[in-house]
Amino acid sequence: MIIPVKLGERSYDVVIEKGIFNSAEKELKLKRKVLIVTDDGVPFEYAKRISKKCEKSWISVIKSGENHKNLRTMEKLFALMLEKGFTRKDCVVAVGGGIVGDLAGFTAASYMRGIDFYNIPTTVLSCVDSSVGGKTAVNFWGVKNIIGAFWQPKKVLIDVELLHSLPERQISNGLAEAVKMALTFDKDFFEVFRKFDVEKAGLSTDDDFLQEVIARSVQLKADVVEKDEKEAGLRKVLNFGHTIGHGIELCSRGRLYHGECVALGMLCMSSEEVRGELLPILKKLKLPVSCRVNYKKALECVSHDKKGSGSTISCVLVNEAGTFELKDMTLEEIGQRMQQVLD
Repeated sequence: MIIPVKLGERSYDVVIEKGIFNSAEKELKLKRKVLIVTDDGVPFEYAKRISKKCEKSWISVIKSGENHKNLRTMEKLFALMLEKGFTRKDCVVAVGGGIVGDLAGFTAASYMRGIDFYNIPTTVLSCVDSSVGGKTAVNFWGVKNIIGAFWQPKKVLIDVELLHSLPERQISNGLAEAVKMALTFDKDFFEVFRKFDVEKAGLSTDDDFLQEVIARSVQLKADVVEKDEKEAGLRKVLNFGHTIGHGIELCSRGRLYHGECVALGMLCMSSEEVRGELLPILKKLKLPVSCRVNYKKALECVSHDKKGSGSTISCVLVNEAGTFELKDMTLEEIGQRMQQVLD
């Protein structure tokens, strides 16, 4: 399946096909210098297999974790590219999850004012969300994704076979972002999660389910990005669950994954009716529905959120599955929702 992201001269295809990784050289232009960026949480074999398909390549393995998605890590990538004589004609390939994609993409966007970038996501989370749309960034001074650029990839390859190495918790982590897409834009898609029999199929063993979820999520996100590439309006809806989620994520210090925090954020920003529908789905997908969090610290993190404007934060609410409402809320209002739902 090929899903085009139509952005004029910045257009590209997202190719979703089981086994496509084995013929990546037919999809990507690799007859040049290639920097392959991966992290130590990804099977190194993936990067090696891409390297063998390149004319000239170097693999950079970064340390996994949000605390390594920073300017210091970028500096090491820049140094390697300069040392090996990379030019504007060369490219960067990300082989990994969202952290790798964000970092590699921002490196490509910045080196010589922008070189080609390809993304091969290896987590469900990056497949359904961060690999599409061109948002690249690093963290700085404890603020998530505060320095970055919009830099669209030349192509994205998604192969469910690369997800087989993931632990079940990481599958659940990614599915939270897919639920987000369904809740805000597609009630029929939301029904897919309601009807999914996890006991019969299993989260990590049903390739057909994962491929359908990924394809539907990517199509929805492509539609949004085409209408609003740089988050001037509609694309803000993709932040559903993220404002509170980011605050919880930073306070958890790695105890909770990104998708798990988004799941908690979605519960807080849903109506009572939607929460009643969402709770059993999150439990079925083995995502958290409550947590212990220092609300004061979480709200401090929320106050740094880039979606803030003056004394209020732009938030996304879902009062009915398949719909959304954008609303400016004060930190006090956000805190009240957190306490009411998560305690």
